[in-house]
This record gives sequence, C-alpha cells and structure tokens, in this order.
Amino acid sequence: MTHQPSHLAAVRGEPSYVWRDGQERRLRMIGHWAELRSAWVLEAGCGVGAYSSQIRRRYSLFVEAFDLEFERVREARADTPHALVAAAEALPYRANLFDTILSNEVIEHVSDDRRAVEEMVRVLKPGGRLVLFCPNRWYPVEQHGHYWRGVYHFGNTPLINYLPRRWRDRLAPHVRTYTARDVRRLFDGLPVRIVHHGRIFGGYDNIIQRYPRLGRWLRDTLYLLERTPFRVLGLSHLLVIEKLGPADSVSD
Repeated sequence: MTHQPSHLAAVRGEPSYVWRDGQERRLRMIGHWAELRSAWVLEAGCGVGAYSSQIRRRYSLFVEAFDLEFERVREARADTPHALVAAAEALPYRANLFDTILSNEVIEHVSDDRRAVEEMVRVLKPGGRLVLFCPNRWYPVEQHGHYWRGVYHFGNTPLINYLPRRWRDRLAPHVRTYTARDVRRLFDGLPVRIVHHGRIFGGYDNIIQRYPRLGRWLRDTLYLLERTPFRVLGLSHLLVIEKLGPADSVSD
C-alpha cells in the first residue's frame, strides 16, 4: 500500500506506516543490542506506533511511547495505550525509569537535538541502553525532500548532503544530517558509554516490490558493504549508548 506524504512531512518526516523487511531488520538490531523481553521500553518519537506495537506484541507489555503530533499519537494508541503527546526536549517521565529506549530517525527533526539526548539519558536506567538511528551525512541521497525558492519538494534528492554545510542547510533547513563526529558529540559529558557505532543501509522494500530480483540484489549487496569501509556511505548511523551507574566513570 502506498501512502501519500502527509502535511507533516516537511517538519516531522514520514513514520513507518507498514511493517516490512526493513523494519523487521531494525527490530532485530534493537533486540540484539538492548533488552526487550519483559523490559520497560520507551519509543521516543513513535510516529503511528509501528515499532512500539511490534515490541508489545512480541516482547513486553511495559511499552511507553510519545510523539509531538496528536494525530500520530492517536493512531499509535490503538496498539500502545500509553502513548503520549510530548516534546523530546521535556519528557514527562521520571529519571532512571526505562531499560531500553528506541529513537528511530527522530533526533534530526527535533528543535534541540542535544537537549533531546539529555532527556533520553535522564529517563534511562543505569545499565539501560538507548538504540538510536539517525541520518548519515555521507549517504548519497537526502530522503527528506528539499526546498527550492521557498517551495518544499517531497522525495529523494541526490547529493545535496555533499555540499558545504551552509549550502546544504539552505536546501534542507528542515532536517539535520550527521557525520560520525556530529552524532557522538551529542553525548559529550553525559554519564554514558558508547557500546556500538555502525552505519547501516536501508531495506529498499519499495524497490523490491517493483523490481523483486534487482531490488533483492541491491539490498543484499549493500548489506555486505556494511562490513567494509564502504559502510561510511550507509543510510543511517546505528548508535548504541549505555547509561553508567554512580560507581562508573564516564568514557570518552
């Protein structure tokens, strides 16, 4: 099923509306790096609740979620009753509450990404983990559309992320993209350690749906590249952060 872009596409991006191989792969990654079974889980920026719904069905009933947009939260509540309307920079949860936090392609849209990260670390338990996906600056295509002469154009735009930052941000002022240094710097000075930092390619489910053999070949080839230096061109950063306890020292 194909969804037309919503009126929120330019400012919030488009959430996962369907569950396919790409989403399934990311859920496996989350389960590999963080605890899901019977854990207290928060989906930060849940959209319509695709991931929180799957986590509740398969692993744990203790799933909370939030999003800034009421329309999306209302839809998410169908499977995740505790979904709330909230801003990432001011979470309505007590400190040290969650075992696992998922942030899937969200921080690039928030008003203050550093503050959003601080809040996620605050509500994470010592020993708990944050699994964060966000756009990689060196992916050849900007997927959040662009502005030209004041008009927003939805869709994929090749190569604009390779422009100098001041020019790139004129074309895509509505969304951030991150180098490895950019995303790691968000956690400087916080009581955390970096468990894993990789880059991953997408699921390319739309291409596979139209051109099954070509699409699967492309996807499988790109997944192999994740094990090589070419991973620097991946679609997204995958960053796994663990919160330190009082007796631990903050790592670099």
